[in-house]
Amino acid sequence: MGKTFVEKVLARASGQRELVAGQIVDASPDVILTHDNTAAISKIFRALGRERVRFPERHAITLDHAVPAPSTQHATNHAEVRKFVAEQGIQNFFEVGRGICHQVLSEEAIALPGDLVIGADSHTPHFGWLGACGVGVGRSEMAAVWATGELWLRVPESVQIVVEGELPLGVTAKDLALHIIGRFGADGGIYQSIEFSGHAIEAMSMDSRAVLPNMMAEFGVKNAYIAPDAKLFEWLAPRYARRMERDKSRATSQEEIVSRTSQIADRAVYPDANATYAAAHRIEARTLEPLIACPHTVDNVKPISQVKGRRVQQAFIGTCTNGRLEDLAAAAEIVRGRHVASGTRLLIIPASSQVLLDALERGYVKALLEAGAVLGTPGCGPCMGNHMGVPAPGETTISSANRNFRGRMGTRDAEIYLASPAVVAASAIAGYIADPREIF
Repeated sequence: MGKTFVEKVLARASGQRELVAGQIVDASPDVILTHDNTAAISKIFRALGRERVRFPERHAITLDHAVPAPSTQHATNHAEVRKFVAEQGIQNFFEVGRGICHQVLSEEAIALPGDLVIGADSHTPHFGWLGACGVGVGRSEMAAVWATGELWLRVPESVQIVVEGELPLGVTAKDLALHIIGRFGADGGIYQSIEFSGHAIEAMSMDSRAVLPNMMAEFGVKNAYIAPDAKLFEWLAPRYARRMERDKSRATSQEEIVSRTSQIADRAVYPDANATYAAAHRIEARTLEPLIACPHTVDNVKPISQVKGRRVQQAFIGTCTNGRLEDLAAAAEIVRGRHVASGTRLLIIPASSQVLLDALERGYVKALLEAGAVLGTPGCGPCMGNHMGVPAPGETTISSANRNFRGRMGTRDAEIYLASPAVVAASAIAGYIADPREIF
């Protein structure tokens, strides 16, 4: 019997010859991800009677959810995280300003194809864009991973989503994700492993591919996956080479990059052609259009034609879903030579310092600032409602983030609409929800 992606990955991570959906295994992750919540997890960890983590070399910790620290409490939390990192000898630690954990671990080639990534963050399925198996867990589960180096997992049922054809002009991976969530419901993928395939997926840029597994967290999945290909290997290879050569005082050679490409490809895991799936869905990309997730649930999805004209006081481009270079480029193209509407503010927070540097070099930041945008420190920004863009009561925000439930951005009596970065930018210029295909 053929095997799905997740059956193969969890078999390898648990030392089993083969697995089927429904089995429970003790799996040992290749990457153990935490962020600002490291301090809280450490208290649970020590309550277990443990002082040393089992595999410090597998840990990756990023300060990203409230950076720079907006309060004494947050600053104290960060100080505790830094102390823990030093005590445990954790090398993969990324300070305030480096960026959002999912983006940073991708850029640093810490997560690789075929890896099992267990993260104390609900958007850990993000790593499926690298051909890895990303699983989000709670703080207690993560403390157990720290202590033992493994965690029990039930092998998920797998679902195929095949996206054929080409996305129309102005339609993005974000719209595809919203289409799936709107069509099947926010609980339509609970504890499933989603496997994306089809021409539309293969044709996507690296930045676009990252959107889909990330947004599938809002679909309730255990993990989501896009098959690794030559485009991904070429993207990862120089980053992996730099990671491997980090401690050497010489530049990475082209020969080393070629060698690393081969190593990465050898790690990749693919489902069998005769694998068994719980369900299979086909989507024709050409039928899609720009979509909006309306308050206060992600599956309250409507075509932009039904929502345009709604007044917005705040527009936000960023987060682990849509804070990459491609997103800033789309926004810059729309706002260049124009200005943010009176009474509306446009917040731009790059997903990482590398995204910010690349956007500076390409002139995107200049175009955005000249249009009246506000630039924030790379990180999660207002997505969790900590700071850097908390709306006032009664205000409406249009956001490129992944969640819009009541109070998500820190204010219960405020509305959040979710859309692609192009729609967010167009809405900032117009002062109301706008379709960039129509007015720009």
